[in-house]
Amino acid sequence: MQWVKDALALHQAGRLADAEPLYLKAVDADKDFYPALHLMGVLRLQQGRAAEALPFIQRALGIQPNTPETLANYGIALEATGGYTEALEAFERVVNLNPNDSRAWNNRGALLSKVHRNEEALADLDRAVSLDPLYADAWMNRGTTLMAVSRMEDALECFDRVLRLRPDDLEARNSRGLALKAMGQAGHSLAEFDRVLKEKPDHLRALINRATVLGAMGRVEEELQSYDRALAAQPDVAEVLIGRAYCLRTYKNDLAGAIADQQRAVAIQPDYPYARGDLVHMKMLAADWRGVTGELAVLNQGVREGKRVVNPYVYQGLSSSPGDLLASAKIYTQDKYPPLPIPRDRGRRQGKIRLGYLCSDFRAQATMHLSAGLFEHHDRSRFELIGFDNSPEDGSPMRRRVISAFDKFVPIQTLSDRAAAHLIAANDIDILVNLNGYFGTPRMGVCAHRPALLQVNYLGFPGSLGAEYMDYILADAEVIPKGEEPFYSEKVVRLPNSYQINDSLRPRPAPGIRAVHGLKETDFVFCHFNYSYKITPEIFALWLRLLSRVRSSVLWILESNALFAANLRSEAERAGIDPARLVFAARTEISAHLSRLALGDLFLDSLPYNAHTSASDALWAGLPLITCRGKAFAGRVAASLLRAVGLPELITESLDEYESLALALANDRMRLQSYRDRLTRDPGRLHLFDTARTTRHIEMAYETMIARWNKDELPESFSVPE
Repeated sequence: MQWVKDALALHQAGRLADAEPLYLKAVDADKDFYPALHLMGVLRLQQGRAAEALPFIQRALGIQPNTPETLANYGIALEATGGYTEALEAFERVVNLNPNDSRAWNNRGALLSKVHRNEEALADLDRAVSLDPLYADAWMNRGTTLMAVSRMEDALECFDRVLRLRPDDLEARNSRGLALKAMGQAGHSLAEFDRVLKEKPDHLRALINRATVLGAMGRVEEELQSYDRALAAQPDVAEVLIGRAYCLRTYKNDLAGAIADQQRAVAIQPDYPYARGDLVHMKMLAADWRGVTGELAVLNQGVREGKRVVNPYVYQGLSSSPGDLLASAKIYTQDKYPPLPIPRDRGRRQGKIRLGYLCSDFRAQATMHLSAGLFEHHDRSRFELIGFDNSPEDGSPMRRRVISAFDKFVPIQTLSDRAAAHLIAANDIDILVNLNGYFGTPRMGVCAHRPALLQVNYLGFPGSLGAEYMDYILADAEVIPKGEEPFYSEKVVRLPNSYQINDSLRPRPAPGIRAVHGLKETDFVFCHFNYSYKITPEIFALWLRLLSRVRSSVLWILESNALFAANLRSEAERAGIDPARLVFAARTEISAHLSRLALGDLFLDSLPYNAHTSASDALWAGLPLITCRGKAFAGRVAASLLRAVGLPELITESLDEYESLALALANDRMRLQSYRDRLTRDPGRLHLFDTARTTRHIEMAYETMIARWNKDELPESFSVPE
């Protein structure tokens, strides 16, 4: 048919708009003419109109159902319209019809990679490049897939192959920069992005990637400039705004600017992964509670629908539902840290149990203020300790103390997750204890490779990690009561007393002077030293009611940021409370903080996320604390601590009871003093502060885990006896 011949000539010359009417005339003239139908479908694909391409290609397949080229284009159209399952079936038919078609293997491999079936994808892509070693697209897809499974060195070789075949391929160079970044080679990574931008100054991906590398290198002003260049190139890209918001919040302490950028990003792309949850978190940090109730309802609904709306760390400060918290963790784990096991011998050598502690906080930080004594008290006749360190070097006495407590201390800061996992496996670790989970700077990707025989979630993240490769969570009967095991993907190990280790060598300085901190000797001092995001509108309204009912009382609170303080003062004024009755405390080092804590009269806990280390600090300083028992792990920690210091009467079951107890204590100084005396008389006798005793319980847990392993028994929940 002449129309098709003429259209094909125009098509091959790149004149798609001119070819289109001729193909359509041919189709109208003969609705069963295979060449016109197929080529019209191809043209629509090239125009980026995949949904319109599908009917033409489907009709062509009805005429010639086993034509590999048409099947391949059908698969491409299906993939472009989200029909991944049907697209894989189409590509499967192509490779069966023509096993030597490298393009078909590449198409299927690329789609398998997109749906996270990475090992199958690599097999297909290996087949593609073996059939055609000069197939640059297949090498590119192979490199991208290798990055997804943390094989960065192998991915780098693939991108180098692409660049040898196509020296001007900016996408390959950009991907090369990403691989180098993941390998900890920030300088070389930055050079690659700069090379891309030299050729194409508005290359969006390179600008974004360059910004993240500069941030990691501490070059914050240049990071912001890179984001601004990206916004100048494309003003309405959510990813750029989100990156800029993170930089403003984390490095510039500009929370207002960060919230503005994040709000704009969510408005542009409401379903951007985790952006809505991060926006709520920023607003909670600032005590900007406008619209938060509605936003929380959206987050809850999203989690229940399996959507990527909120990361688990943020969600703990917002949700009191153990089921929703587990669902959030599972969504996040599958998205960010799917299982990627590395081959290793599953046998166990004889001798001491070899413990690996994986942490990003081996420094002057809250986790170490609790756990430094744990490492020192481990029985070296039964256990060998190796620290896998992802921490920044802060030069602190605490860091030096922690390093000296280990038999071996191994830095992994510059290693990829896979390389770090290989290193852990090479050290024959029996039990790897993840002290971060999703808190701080997570290295969950290391655990995803399962480098140890058994893996334990402890201390840093108060809840389930939702990961099949984490075997156990250390808890107690208060934070995870009997019957709540279904809300944890890990098997639950209950320690007697409190799960929380405490360091009995923490400083215990004498109380300071109230006037130094802006407090009057005659005031009743309610206090709270949690992070600002833990304070909800409901809790703060309750605290303001206490101020209104207790004369000469103040609320002493940690000033997390200037916007937070300003918003709380405004809330107080709206409630008829003099804003001057809110006294804000700056952050300080641990001994000074413990000294000032003793100046308070009553610590008011938060909900749904309790004080954790802050609560232990208060009790250690002799400051009585009241809590309301929550419904999830993070909301039950203070109750666990109070039981372990023998003060269960300070645990309440509702906010009404909590408010009544706080009011009663504020009017009964003798009762408060009796609690203070019980905390300060001999803190070493209290279970919470008996480091050696808690360490023995944790060791018993580890030994039970290994005993089950030695008997080829699967992990199971159990309780450690007193």
